[in-house]
Amino acid sequence: MSKNYDVLLKLLLLGDSGVGKTSLLCRYVDEEVRSTHVATIGIDFKLKTIELGGKRIRIQIWDTAGQERFETLTSQYYRRAQGILLLYDISSDKSFKNVRKWISNISEYAESNVKMVLVGNKCDIDAGRQVTAKQGQQLASEYGVKFLECSAVKNLNVTEAFRKLAEEVVVVPNENAKNRTLDRKENEAPSIYLSSQSQEEGTSENKCSC
Repeated sequence: MSKNYDVLLKLLLLGDSGVGKTSLLCRYVDEEVRSTHVATIGIDFKLKTIELGGKRIRIQIWDTAGQERFETLTSQYYRRAQGILLLYDISSDKSFKNVRKWISNISEYAESNVKMVLVGNKCDIDAGRQVTAKQGQQLASEYGVKFLECSAVKNLNVTEAFRKLAEEVVVVPNENAKNRTLDRKENEAPSIYLSSQSQEEGTSENKCSC
């Protein structure tokens, strides 16, 4: 059976347990909201196909467990990721402070050219906010990554978060992308360039979990 996409991307969701990784993923892929919280055990993934630059992009999104006892397991998936969506809960100062720990893990286990977007999740519960958007933006600027706040419940910036990360990994062949590519540092590893030839990864597309 011929594949129905041009490029396969592998993205990883990281962050403390309870920050809303699975809820964000279900909203993006299944367009539904999880009414109850069930902690992810180990690792799971979902697939979604989008279009960028006239090409069909198959996104394989790995959803990881945030509990410390699973860190050894989930760290094995860091090197497979081309992009990482790093989440914290805007109503949890602890999850925000732990972002630095997660970035340390990324530096240790992931490829040096992995792309990352920082997400302040659950921005719909503004009354219980402990982390301001300004704090999130400052932290993202410190590490040189993109930032935005999201809400799976209200479907705010969910699609934008995943698309922004995909665009960081894939260089779309238009004038804006060309200018962005020219501005990259000389020592930065290249992203994936869309071309007339399709790219394929030797990874099974069947949904699985550990």
